[in-house]
Amino acid sequence: MLIEILIVLGMLALLSTVVLVAVNPLRQFAQARNTQREANVSALLNAVGHRLADNRGIFEIASSTCSARLPISPTAISSSGGYDLRPCLVPAYLPELPFDPQEGTNTCTTETCSAAGEAYDTAYTISQDASTSRITVCAPLHAEPAITDSSEFCLTR
Repeated sequence: MLIEILIVLGMLALLSTVVLVAVNPLRQFAQARNTQREANVSALLNAVGHRLADNRGIFEIASSTCSARLPISPTAISSSGGYDLRPCLVPAYLPELPFDPQEGTNTCTTETCSAAGEAYDTAYTISQDASTSRITVCAPLHAEPAITDSSEFCLTR
């Protein structure tokens, strides 16, 4: 009787190990974060495209809060130390800037994001090719260690 119970427990331990390896929760969470990153990058690029369409292909407008040209090299989309994209898109094209599900932050609660303690860092980058005017938004953290075949995710339009 005792031997039978030990054999059943050993089989259960073996099966549970196989199931955990097959399901691999770390990989599942990493894939979920990457799916969110891909959706965020697409939303940012769509909002930039809508702004361009509304302004006849001109992104920056000197008389608006969005007066700086898009950077020609990949630059962080951030309120400090990067390209401040928020005044160009929020609230007209996005209700709020999306940010990376793991490393991004956004503490903005006012429309101008200028109150004490308000700042954001999306952990995404943006650039515009000088020769073709194509815009690229990237998610550098898309290269998750739990997913061996992942790399930085970029969309260009």
